[in-house]
Amino acid sequence: MKKIIFTLCILASFILGFAFKAVSEKSSDNLKRVTGIGGIFFKCKDPKMMREWYRDHLGLNTNEYGAVFEWYQGADNSKKGFSQWSPFSEKTKYFQPSEKDFMINYRVADLEKLVEQLKKENVTIIDKIETYEYGKFVHIMDIEGNKIELWEPNDIVYEKLGQSIGSKTTK
Repeated sequence: MKKIIFTLCILASFILGFAFKAVSEKSSDNLKRVTGIGGIFFKCKDPKMMREWYRDHLGLNTNEYGAVFEWYQGADNSKKGFSQWSPFSEKTKYFQPSEKDFMINYRVADLEKLVEQLKKENVTIIDKIETYEYGKFVHIMDIEGNKIELWEPNDIVYEKLGQSIGSKTTK
C-alpha cells in the first residue's frame, strides 16, 4: 500500500509540474499587446497651417494639438476609445532618436507587463514608463529605427481633458 501511495504522489507531482509549466507558458502567450492605433504623429513645415488644411478640406475637428478621433471599442462597444492625429514641427526632437518624419502611437492593455515582456525579447526600450491622469506612456524602437509610442489609455480622463479645453472629436 505504501508503494502505491508513493507512486501516486510521484505521478501527481509530475502532472502538477507539467500543468504549472503549461499555465506559465500560456500566460506570456496570452499577454495582450497592441489593441489599436492610439495616434499618428508626423513632421511638417507648418503644423498650424496643416491642421487648418485638414479641418477645411477633410473635415477634421482640429485643436492646438491636432485632432482626436472618437470610436467605440470592439471588445466592449459600450466604451469609447480615442486616437490622436498630430502634426509636429519639422524641427521637433520628440521623435528622436529616430530620424524618421513620423511616429505611431499604439494603444496597449497593460503597459507594465508588456514592457517586461519586451525587455525579455531584447526590444530597445528608450525611456521609463511615464504616468499621467490620461494614461501611461513609454517609447521603444523597432528594428528599422522607428520610434514607437506605447500608450495604456485612461479614455474617461482623456475625454474629460479634451472637453475641458473645448475640443470636439472627429467621429
